Amino acid sequence: MRAILRWGLIASIFASTCFAVAQTREFKPVTDETLKNPSPNDWPSWRRTLSAWGYSPLTQINRTNVKKLQMVWGWSMRPGMQEGTPIVYDGVMYMSTPGSGVDALDAASGELIWQYTRDFPPDQARRRTQAMRGISIYDDKIYINTIDAHVVALDARTGSIVWDTQVADTKQGFYYGAGPLIVKGKVISGLEGCDRFFENKCALTALDAKTGKEIWRTITIAKPNEPGDKTWGDVQYLFRAGTDMWITGSYDADLNLIYWPVDQAKPWASAARGTEGEALYSDSTIAVDPDTGKIVWYRQYVPNETHDMDDSFENILVDVGGRKSLFEMGKLGILWETDRKTGKHVHATDLGYQNLVNVDPETGKAEYRPGMIPKLNQEIDFCPSFGGVKSWRAMSYHPETHAFYIPIELTCQKTIFTDVKKTEGGGGVGQGMRENTEYPPSDGNLGEFMALDTSGKILWKHRQRSAFNTAALTTAGGLAFVGDWNRYINAYDVKTGELLWQTRTLTSAQGFPISYSVRGRQYIAVPIGVDALSWGSTIPAALTPDLKRPNTGNGIVVFALPETAANAGKTDTSSPPYAKSETAAGGGISNRNVFDRIFTEAQASRGQDVFTKNCASCHEQGASRGEGAPSLLGGGFMAQWSNHSVSELYTRIRTTMPQDKPGTLSGQEYTDVLSFLLRVHDIPSGTQELKSEDAAKSTVKIVDRP
Repeated sequence: MRAILRWGLIASIFASTCFAVAQTREFKPVTDETLKNPSPNDWPSWRRTLSAWGYSPLTQINRTNVKKLQMVWGWSMRPGMQEGTPIVYDGVMYMSTPGSGVDALDAASGELIWQYTRDFPPDQARRRTQAMRGISIYDDKIYINTIDAHVVALDARTGSIVWDTQVADTKQGFYYGAGPLIVKGKVISGLEGCDRFFENKCALTALDAKTGKEIWRTITIAKPNEPGDKTWGDVQYLFRAGTDMWITGSYDADLNLIYWPVDQAKPWASAARGTEGEALYSDSTIAVDPDTGKIVWYRQYVPNETHDMDDSFENILVDVGGRKSLFEMGKLGILWETDRKTGKHVHATDLGYQNLVNVDPETGKAEYRPGMIPKLNQEIDFCPSFGGVKSWRAMSYHPETHAFYIPIELTCQKTIFTDVKKTEGGGGVGQGMRENTEYPPSDGNLGEFMALDTSGKILWKHRQRSAFNTAALTTAGGLAFVGDWNRYINAYDVKTGELLWQTRTLTSAQGFPISYSVRGRQYIAVPIGVDALSWGSTIPAALTPDLKRPNTGNGIVVFALPETAANAGKTDTSSPPYAKSETAAGGGISNRNVFDRIFTEAQASRGQDVFTKNCASCHEQGASRGEGAPSLLGGGFMAQWSNHSVSELYTRIRTTMPQDKPGTLSGQEYTDVLSFLLRVHDIPSGTQELKSEDAAKSTVKIVDRP
């Protein structure tokens, strides 16, 4: 394990750990009350609050000014599956990275503070690229569940390891992919990788946040002679598998109950498992006492689920009409409402995008339609595909509209389910052939973004060719943000569904967007990258081959209003305070600085496309590995080019890029790239384009502040 620390510069190096001057400002410990009622400025948990709303109460960015959003900084990350969630506390962003790493960044500038990288032996090298959906903060520590089934506590100031506890044997397939939930001084986590036949099973565990010592362990497969045993029929305990937990749970402090989503039984097909009963506690939400680990109640959605259509996603806690309700939507696209005090069914809303089960909205009873239970080694067609109508891309709740904002994927598939080897260490999911197919009524559209209120009424929906590939984020500014596979980040009006703002980034928008504020300025942060579980890359590639994106590059991009608008808190701004004549007498650029708005927003956008196509593979992918060309999107850019002239930067770009064929782009393309690089470092755009002949001789100074 390596922790790289930086608050300004990296200092001394000892063995595999790099140390520097630690963070000198006072760190205010995170308490249970902090997590229960976080500051509006912070995003301290996976979905911000323990109720998993995915909602920010900030209003500076709103319906009337969102069109002015600009990229203010970006950060490249190591390669791998990108499903990360940044958390922000007191001006510092902690970002989970592929392979169980953490990057700590100044949330206002993007400057690196420290970096934790987990080492793996050569025979586990593949783990370096596997997804991690989140991390947690409590007291003065960052908690990360690792891909090799450990839970690690890091010092939030420095990234150094405080404790490291092995929870399960990774050689038996166990691992973590979701972050922990912190409740009453306990680090609570759900294991994954439970498809093999061993006596050890998937479990929800609680560790002491101070010491890492295990407090309790709750197995999520019913044991012999315990409640739920008979739901597995004659299946021996050794051959009972599944019930992974790949999404973080929720917590109601008033009821003192944790709500944790549990995956399907394995192998996927009931014919391969040999089950006819419910196979508890698969495809369920379990309500657990955080003090003891006891299961207080469970709510199973589809008994004996048999198509990999699990309901194991975010449990959103909302009070409706005086009832404490829990809402969940899984791969079948059914919104389930459950009384979170008792576990009793309240209501079910089927979106109608699946053809596997019939559901009674009032009783919640789900029964398979005739001919839809798969037989082994026989092809079956059904909707949706294994990717689901909805998967790990979490929906968000907005209290003003009483609605959920849901990223949806419209798919079907052909597949063959197979048997698995019934020996210790055998098992698996039992998947044979599979072929992705279009959802017939979709008219060629793969993505849908829907607003659905708590009663099941659709407020609006937007369909598009590209899959939506991030979780949803809603804000008190009346906005719903979501990103897609085609590199767009979108902001919609939560009431009307009107698209109010859109920008295109370097690669697919992925993971979990958040919003936060530092020193009075609100930010929107969106992870970007490639690869994802639940066929997050293969389905779009197969069903929308006309849409292209880079296949490399992980990072995070952060947006805000121009500082004048943000500081003033206005919905519009008057003439820019730095606006001057764009050109001097004689047509050349005068001797000023880059805050005099020397390029246009459209020009910077064109430059982003040129950069993505010709430059990002070296300057972003290489930078994320600590090798190759230097990153041009981090804080080091300004440190290098501050007080140099625009003409010097133009000359450097033109004579060195692209790396394998410098000078082969047009003069205007190089000028557009220059404009993009300035724009991503919070240099404001203007109304007149920068021409290549002017850029080549400009004495305008590059500065990081006016």
